[in-house]
Amino acid sequence: MPLEQSEAIVLRTFNVGEQDKIVVFFTQDKGVIKGVAKGARKFGNRFGSSLEPMSHVKVFYYEKERRDLVTVSNCDLLESFFEIQNVLKTSFTLSYFSELIEEFFPSRSKEDILFRLLLSTLQALGAGGDSDFLGAYFEAWLLKISGILPNFKTCKKCRKEITEAGWLSPKKDGTFCIHCTPQKKEEIRPELNQFLQWIKKTPPPKKKELPFTPEQLMHIRKTLQAIIIFHMEKEPKSLSCLK
Repeated sequence: MPLEQSEAIVLRTFNVGEQDKIVVFFTQDKGVIKGVAKGARKFGNRFGSSLEPMSHVKVFYYEKERRDLVTVSNCDLLESFFEIQNVLKTSFTLSYFSELIEEFFPSRSKEDILFRLLLSTLQALGAGGDSDFLGAYFEAWLLKISGILPNFKTCKKCRKEITEAGWLSPKKDGTFCIHCTPQKKEEIRPELNQFLQWIKKTPPPKKKELPFTPEQLMHIRKTLQAIIIFHMEKEPKSLSCLK
């Protein structure tokens, strides 16, 4: 078996047997893969801290035909984000990111843009970025990459431009203007389009000075999360913890 290698981010791990771990990696070139790291729970094992969740690593592994699990040979730590997870809210936020990636993207599906998004968001958090703002940033881009981010600028029915508030469609696939909406349940405020335009031109912000107020951000995330929950057909467990 040839030894393969990938740049990856550790999404999560869980124990198996007495000494081993199953590790879920989000790789840059092969998407989500799962592998067994034998002896990873032994004292002084060769993996060290490289298997901590959200570690940026280079993973070396063997892959057997017709087997879902790869065998992890070694793992080199490139960048650690362990310290920022001492803050409970940040820890839950990162668990939320992991859950969304596994839910929205099938195993072995290459997602280079999403990989770079996750890494740059982690780096922004590591530099002191605001977790609420970066949460919204990640949610919006994940929906866009998935192809399910609706058009919030034009009414689904009359096709006129929405310049003021609109209302999210029941199927979460677009916006109705105030004259066409069948129900006024989930309001779409103008700042959502402003936010989506802003993130197109700006990398994940590392500074605390942000162009949107906490109240605006709350409404932005409420809409994005409603779409996420609709497509998952459930609320992510980590999101309920964040709330």
